[in-house]
Amino acid sequence: MANVTFKGNPVTLVGNEVKVGEKAPNFTVLANDLSPVTLETSAGKVRLVSVVPSLDTGVCDAQTRRFNEEISKLGNVELLTISMDLPFAQKRWCAAAGLENVHTVSDHREASFGEAYGVLMKELRLLARAVFVIDSNDTVSYVEYVAEGTTHPNYEAAVEAVKAAK
Repeated sequence: MANVTFKGNPVTLVGNEVKVGEKAPNFTVLANDLSPVTLETSAGKVRLVSVVPSLDTGVCDAQTRRFNEEISKLGNVELLTISMDLPFAQKRWCAAAGLENVHTVSDHREASFGEAYGVLMKELRLLARAVFVIDSNDTVSYVEYVAEGTTHPNYEAAVEAVKAAK
């Protein structure tokens, strides 16, 4: 498993580490209207999956805005931001942020995504910061488990991976 810290403290990641070249694991999370969202929901598209501990923090806010801006330029790419935030809080954050291209989804109910992608922090029951690119054939083409949960991911590498997957 990836070695990850949060605020300098080591955390235990629950689930399976995902690797480039593997078939993307399925998951079930909740949209803002409480409807289920799965990997199949965006079948046939390239997906950038941005995983954040909570939208209500500075780095998570910045990460979501940055990927929203970058992906909006590419067309036909699904941007999913996944956190343990409640769907209602995610909807409120999106409205306040004025973002249109990002789909925030919540893993709070079952931690299905967290366990399937190995990003569930056992000690905090939050998701570790990570980025995954999944191509239109559901193959993982990019993975970044961010080593320190309070730092930014490699935006440039993730966006280049999306471009390569198109």
